[in-house]
Amino acid sequence: MHFVSLLLAAAVATLAVATPVEKRAKKFKFFGVNESGPEFGNTAFPGVKGKDYIWPTLSTIDTFINAGFNTFRINIMMERVVPTKLTNPLDSAYFKDLDDTVKYITNKKAYAMIVPHNYGRYYDQIITDTSGMQAFWKTLATPYKDNEYVIFDTNNEFHDMDQTLVVNLNQAAINGIRAAGATKQYIHVEGNDWNGAWTWTTGKNGATMGALTDPSNLIVYQMHQYLDTDGSGTHVDCVSSTIGQERIKAATDWLRTNKKVGFIGEFAGGANTQCQTAVKGMLDYMSQNTDVWQGALWWAAGPWWADYMYSIEPSSSTAYKYYMSTLQAAQ
Repeated sequence: MHFVSLLLAAAVATLAVATPVEKRAKKFKFFGVNESGPEFGNTAFPGVKGKDYIWPTLSTIDTFINAGFNTFRINIMMERVVPTKLTNPLDSAYFKDLDDTVKYITNKKAYAMIVPHNYGRYYDQIITDTSGMQAFWKTLATPYKDNEYVIFDTNNEFHDMDQTLVVNLNQAAINGIRAAGATKQYIHVEGNDWNGAWTWTTGKNGATMGALTDPSNLIVYQMHQYLDTDGSGTHVDCVSSTIGQERIKAATDWLRTNKKVGFIGEFAGGANTQCQTAVKGMLDYMSQNTDVWQGALWWAAGPWWADYMYSIEPSSSTAYKYYMSTLQAAQ
């Protein structure tokens, strides 16, 4: 009896000092979700709020913050926030909604990452005007120059573009942000070829993107990684239970060799055990290499996803029910 009592006492003591997931030491500096909606209706400009596009539901952001998440990638459209031409001023109505969302997040000491979800295009044309790109980012960054909880992401998933142009557009964005006086915020840069981690070293990104410079030395190399057959994130099945770790290993080596810092800005898997194991394996591998990986964001939350297979909008969506415990444990 005495031995059993000691065991019970030890168990109670262990439970007493256990801390909730959101209170324990985090593995990653930044961890959270994409908030999707403001970039919807991307063939309707300027579009009508509530019909063509929607802003995140603030109460769901609270749900994620209460679960320990601290970073939210807000996907917007360049044509709506700075309409007609890149050198124009901010659109007051669209920017107010963006600003309300950003302030809601950052006032809670969480991070708001602002990203134009434009694929290197403006009104469906490849952006070739680097000075215009610099002007756009100076305009957008200026209101947040003193907010250290804001992160800037130059553009979502450049693709089918000249590689030198992609590098120059990223550099122009960096220059514009710093010219705005935003000198303390992280800037995420993205590569060509849909920005996949698994093709970072086999394509042109690995050979060219490392040349980017920042006077504040706060560049983060954002990559995206899905685990289906073509890496597109359009299939419910994953290639294998180990594909997550396998697809980011070469990028991990590139970051370390080049003394860079990386981030997985989009990842997801279908609601099945093989994908769940693959996602966990990728995040576990990243947590073992936090000298080069700052964190990761699930794709995606947002109020208009309905039955989308990767939707993590609280609380009835497929991924929310299937993956939240995995993600909470990983962060």
